[in-house]
Amino acid sequence: MYSRESPAPPCQTVPVTCRIATVQAEAVPGALERNVARAARFVAEGSAQGADVVVFPEAFLTGYDETVFAGALPHLDDLAWLHPLQSAVNGTGVIAVVNTALQSGEHRTLTDLLIAPGRAPHPAYAKQHLHAPERAIFTPGTHGYSFDVGGVELALSVCYDANFPEHAAAAAAAGATVYLNSGAYFPGGERRRDLHLAARALDNGIYVVYSGLVGAPSDFIGGSAIFDPLGRRIADVTEREGVAIADIDPALVDAVRSDQRMWTDRRADLGAYERSGSLVPRG
Repeated sequence: MYSRESPAPPCQTVPVTCRIATVQAEAVPGALERNVARAARFVAEGSAQGADVVVFPEAFLTGYDETVFAGALPHLDDLAWLHPLQSAVNGTGVIAVVNTALQSGEHRTLTDLLIAPGRAPHPAYAKQHLHAPERAIFTPGTHGYSFDVGGVELALSVCYDANFPEHAAAAAAAGATVYLNSGAYFPGGERRRDLHLAARALDNGIYVVYSGLVGAPSDFIGGSAIFDPLGRRIADVTEREGVAIADIDPALVDAVRSDQRMWTDRRADLGAYERSGSLVPRG
């Protein structure tokens, strides 16, 4: 099932073009108040550069740390802990997509919170593909999610989700032209990260926006970047921490899909799979 949010406030830039900021930063494990305050500052920074949407790394509000994950997690029964970030969103008009470990009733999830001006924070999407260590703590999400900003449809994903081609394909089939991914890659994952993200863009003729965690406790490697529908890197964060900005142009999506026709020519049904019996090569 794919959930879709009703239209959010229109983009601040020209119609049917949306400007997105992707954040690369370190989160202090367990320092919820500090991380929320930093997120608020990044919203202000993105707004100053004309961003309509600001995307944050995986588990940015709690920090990505197994000890933190196993302890008391924030929940949405009391929203006071999110007030600084909500105030920044309300004051700038920017929409924030910020990931956190969250207590969701009896379950723990790695959740993308959608924070829009004048609206209560919404637990929009829970990570569906969990790594083995995460599966001992978290419950996977049960649906995809997208939202509309000024005529541009943006889908949510978290880190490992982007390693599965069908996840981005489902988002594109539901109408998304932008695939947002909040991540936390460990050392040694650079090539896999960049290959998966660029491939998801080219596979589906969509933009991919990746926001990567850096720093403790696992020397996370960042790599925040934005890829166009041809899988080309069009913006990235070159410093250890910072923001990368790119304009999303749906007309480019249409042009790429007309030229590179993998999306148009994709077959939903490939028929039954036939398998040969055992063959013996000539010795």
